[in-house]
Amino acid sequence: MARVTVEDCIEKVTNRFELVLMAGQRARAMSAGAPITIDRDNDKNPVVALREIADSTVLPEHLREDLINGLRKHVDDEQEEAEAMALLMNDDPMSGDQMSEEELLKGMSGDAPIIAEVPDLEGDDDGLE
Repeated sequence: MARVTVEDCIEKVTNRFELVLMAGQRARAMSAGAPITIDRDNDKNPVVALREIADSTVLPEHLREDLINGLRKHVDDEQEEAEAMALLMNDDPMSGDQMSEEELLKGMSGDAPIIAEVPDLEGDDDGLE
C-alpha cells in the first residue's frame, strides 16, 4: 500500500527527499496530537502522512513551512531580542552599573577588558589577613 502511496505523492511533490522530509514532519505532528484528515485504516503515522499528501488533504506548502520552522535554531522574537539586549547592555534601572555602547564595543573587540570593578562593601578589609 505504501508503494502506491509514494507513487501518488510524487505527482504532488516531485523531489523524493523533500517528500520524505514532509511526510516525516507530518507524522511527527500526528504523534504530537495533530488531527488526521483521512481515515486511518490501521495504518501507521508515516503511511497516513503519505496518504494525506497524495489525497491533497494536507497542502505541501503548509508542510514545507512547518518543516522549515521546525528545523530553525533561531526563532525571530522581537521581545526576546529586546530582553537579551537589555541584559547585555545592563539596562536595569535598579543597577548603578551602566556600560556605554562604546565600552561594550571595545570589550567585544578585545581592546578593553570587560571585567567591572566590584566595590568593596566592607571598607578597606579585603579578607586576605
